[in-house]
Amino acid sequence: MTVVALRLAGPLQSWGSGSKFVRRGTETAPTKSGVLGLVAAAKGVRRTEPIEELLPLRLGVRIDQPGQLVRDFHTAQRPEKARDGSITWKPLPLSYRFYLADATYLVVLEGDQALVEGIDTALRSPAFPLYLGRRSCPPAGPVALGLVDGDLDHALTTVPWLASSHHQRHRREREVRLETMRDALPGEVGAETLRDIPVSFDPNRRQYAWRTIVRGSVLLPNPHGTEEPPAEHDPMSLLGG
Repeated sequence: MTVVALRLAGPLQSWGSGSKFVRRGTETAPTKSGVLGLVAAAKGVRRTEPIEELLPLRLGVRIDQPGQLVRDFHTAQRPEKARDGSITWKPLPLSYRFYLADATYLVVLEGDQALVEGIDTALRSPAFPLYLGRRSCPPAGPVALGLVDGDLDHALTTVPWLASSHHQRHRREREVRLETMRDALPGEVGAETLRDIPVSFDPNRRQYAWRTIVRGSVLLPNPHGTEEPPAEHDPMSLLGG
């Protein structure tokens, strides 16, 4: 089996799954709807066109550099025409938008061999501009990492740590534990649900279905690490004779 790997990094990212009205939040990691939207843009699929071939793809995400949550706000005005033909501008409510600053993720897509190979090719020469959740969030550097032999779980544990050298030196440990999220297998224990499967990107009838995910972690070597990981604290050892 072969999977396609992506590096999603940039000054700002925003991966909303339940934003409403004037508050536009972000998840702590790329969503499936956001990633498939990026892939569809690379392949030249327009918003009004079907995306059925992408929906069976399994998604896995590794949080290589969490970044920081930041908040911005937007102002807007709406034109109103008076009876005398003059135009006045009515202010709309402030909208608060949340972003992840300086974050880096490994994203892995598992599926049909020809499909994942086509995704890798498209990401190297995208038909439409790529962005990380919102149009104001372009990626920093190439997105495509290439094809990786093995399944989704194998890629999450073997692709080298993608965090910046500064972040790796800051961690210091020779081995680091990184959080992961992936599509759950049928009946898998410990799963949670998220409304995150893009049935349609059509602006006139956007539709999303429920997705089941499982959270976990992997242990990776730190190329800039200098310290052994701290020993696990055992409070019961204090009661020993």
